[in-house]
Amino acid sequence: MKLLLDENLSRRIVPSLQQRFPGSTQVALVGLERAADVTLWDYAHAHGFILVSKDDDFRDLQLLRGHPPKLIVLWLGNATNAAVLEALLNAAERVIATLQLDDVGIVEIF
Repeated sequence: MKLLLDENLSRRIVPSLQQRFPGSTQVALVGLERAADVTLWDYAHAHGFILVSKDDDFRDLQLLRGHPPKLIVLWLGNATNAAVLEALLNAAERVIATLQLDDVGIVEIF
């Protein structure tokens, strides 16, 4: 399961995600910095990514379009990179198990 981090999440945590989520990246690292949400959505879908964001715009987009791609929404406020990384890694087992279900398209981490 590979993650595509939204622009609001630091690319600096990508290397630390690789062991648990191999193939993960961040939008700027694939040339999509400042891209529209729909463009990111389409890229994630085409390349098999799970979108990760602190923004609920993708949740709204999923209501309109369905999934894939599936989503992880982080409700962490103004958290440090270390806190974001810790939240993703601590929730990894739950995220993987939940998003493998066909009828689930979103996991929220608080």
